[in-house]
Amino acid sequence: MSESNVYWIDLRTNPNLSILKKLDRLLRKAGMDKLDLDEKYTALKIHFGEPGNMSYIRPPYVAVVSALVRELGGKPFLTDANTLYSGRRHNAYDHLRAGFENGFSRDATGCDLIVADGLKGNDYAELPVHGGVHSATAKIGCAVAEADAVISLNHFKGHELTGFGGALKNLGMGCASRAGKKFLHEVSHPVVDRKACTGCAVCVKNCAAKAITLDGERKAVIDHDLCTGCCQCVAVCQFNAARASEGSASRVCSERIAEYTEAILHGKPSFHVNFVMNVSPNCDCWANNDAPMVSDIGIFASADPVALDQACVDAVNAAPPINGTALTDKKYSGTGEKFGHIHPDTDWAAGLEHAAWIGLGTRAYTLIKA
Repeated sequence: MSESNVYWIDLRTNPNLSILKKLDRLLRKAGMDKLDLDEKYTALKIHFGEPGNMSYIRPPYVAVVSALVRELGGKPFLTDANTLYSGRRHNAYDHLRAGFENGFSRDATGCDLIVADGLKGNDYAELPVHGGVHSATAKIGCAVAEADAVISLNHFKGHELTGFGGALKNLGMGCASRAGKKFLHEVSHPVVDRKACTGCAVCVKNCAAKAITLDGERKAVIDHDLCTGCCQCVAVCQFNAARASEGSASRVCSERIAEYTEAILHGKPSFHVNFVMNVSPNCDCWANNDAPMVSDIGIFASADPVALDQACVDAVNAAPPINGTALTDKKYSGTGEKFGHIHPDTDWAAGLEHAAWIGLGTRAYTLIKA
């Protein structure tokens, strides 16, 4: 496959050019205005933000995207699927309230919110996976599965299981129903470093599967017969005692995510926007976000989610690290790739490699400033 075009803008503004106007220009330069969206139900896949985590994409950015969809005759709606772990987005009732608290109202965004997989995460359709090796079908929330077009709006950041999270992660994992998420996560079996464990029991309190207990020495023990592999324990542990399982878990999970993304996008008009801002080291799914590892870089857009994610990885790796962050904690040398350094048990390139192999896109790109 030849190179794909990835467009980007920096965050500099002036009195005549706001960041929202620059975003609109980016979308049009990158070709979103050429999509056939007339009368199409258009899913705007976004993460509404776990209350307490401030890294989520702000609603005014969404309003720019939804306005362009309506201009093209489309019927936009904001959507996300329920989470596998405990939190404020575990069911549609709490999920919608969390979204409203973070400002995702009809007035602010220009479209309504629909939780993709229903009240308890059980409303899904099985879509065929083309060229997959891990699954023949993907269990995708009905609102996304039935949409005529898909646009992903993605906060680009680190991730404790896949290394980083961007377009592929937001789509493949984010649109999966509860049953789909269990399939994606089942290869992950977090482990506890007993020497590092302090017995604080934060992981016990935050485990939705009730799979973690403290033993007689007040060390965390994970029952892998109950564990769903969501890795919430990894995110909440302040002492690096809980770690994503070593070996192939990260690679297999990332490959499965790529296959789910292929199923979602196959045969549909689609477009993808990555916000490389507040590049926190961990997933946005927790009720807190750590300091960004690099300064805000900009907003990137492409019709190719693989090239888009690759370009954003490269941009983060090229950016100077910020001292006093997780990179400092992990004794980052100041050069080299950052996501594998932050999460050494992950294989951040696996999803990109597999997505390119199944024909979802290409890792080769031309970067164009809009």
